[in-house]
Amino acid sequence: MAGAGRILTVLVLAMLPGTMAPAVAEPAPPRPAWTGSWETAPSGTASALPGAAIRNVVHLSVGGTAVRIRLGNRFGTAPLRLGAVTVALRRGAGPDAVPGTVRTATFHGAPAVTVPPGQDAVTDPVPLRVPAAADLLVTVYTPYDSGPATYHRTALQTSYVAPVGAGRAADEDGGAYTTLVSRWYYVTGVDVLGTTAGSIAAFGDSLTDGNGSTPDTNHRWPDRLAEQLRAYRLGVLNAGISGNRLLRDGTGPSALARLDADALDRAGVRVLVVLEGINDIKGTPAADDVTAYAEAYRALVARAHARGIRVVGVTLTPYRGFPAYTDAREAVRQRVNAFIRAAGAFDAVADADAALRDPADPTRLLPAYDPGDHLHFNDTGMAAVAETVRDALGRVR
Repeated sequence: MAGAGRILTVLVLAMLPGTMAPAVAEPAPPRPAWTGSWETAPSGTASALPGAAIRNVVHLSVGGTAVRIRLGNRFGTAPLRLGAVTVALRRGAGPDAVPGTVRTATFHGAPAVTVPPGQDAVTDPVPLRVPAAADLLVTVYTPYDSGPATYHRTALQTSYVAPVGAGRAADEDGGAYTTLVSRWYYVTGVDVLGTTAGSIAAFGDSLTDGNGSTPDTNHRWPDRLAEQLRAYRLGVLNAGISGNRLLRDGTGPSALARLDADALDRAGVRVLVVLEGINDIKGTPAADDVTAYAEAYRALVARAHARGIRVVGVTLTPYRGFPAYTDAREAVRQRVNAFIRAAGAFDAVADADAALRDPADPTRLLPAYDPGDHLHFNDTGMAAVAETVRDALGRVR
């Protein structure tokens, strides 16, 4: 880790599109800009909660002086009516807001909005000073049954519902929010206005989504990476979907289909980190043509490069002991990893396989990183992945 701070400073100044290291003079102070501070990728739908107010708890990576909220009806089949949306800083560990911080969000000046099926809505800027690593309450009141609710299934975060939600979105006291849920409803992103250096989009499946980490602790590897990069004012966005695949639709659209909406279109993205493909290898039907993986990775990189975004490829980690493991599938994983490491398709490689495998049996996770299912990472494993990705950022070409 020696020199990591210097490397990341060079990364911020020299690697990001549109910037360069200073030759003589110090760079001018950065101007405030919109940057993604939190994200979740929509993964499917749940039953609507008509008449309810849903108080989503989200954990920011970087702070700013204002926020804007992205709300999605991407998988809905009918127009979504949002009767009220508020944001507030969270007080403590429950649904209460910090007094004086509740703000009503508007849409082109109106407090309510109707979102067509398949689309998102972004609020007007909301003046609210938010610190880095803050918990934000994003409360959505849905007065009617608008059909299937776009949601993120594996939140690993407790949020709250007021079953009778009329007039409750602006409550500072969370007493009306008596129902606990482990999903994020409708909210898919939070941008902040501040002097940040941009954001990093972590793009993947359950390994990125956080399965195996402790709920309500923000110990997913993108969260741990955000902690390590906070001094460099880099936001980290989690675009992981449990069950997602690289080559075909699984849980959520395929990586190639959702790349723009879930990563490249997000505010301030400078680097894309790709950890995706293990669900193709262990899934049905068989996906054992390594050429298809190579073409998909190259397509992701080309599309990111067209936006001026650099790409870090992450090797696929071991999973012997998981029920879907076979020796034939392991051979595919090894060939895919050989491509990620050696083909030169990525701007840098984070070798999570090397970092997390058991030296005594490289087809297995090191027991210290295994939550017990032999596929996902526990809190210690998540921290190891974050460290590996952080190191790779200093090698981006």
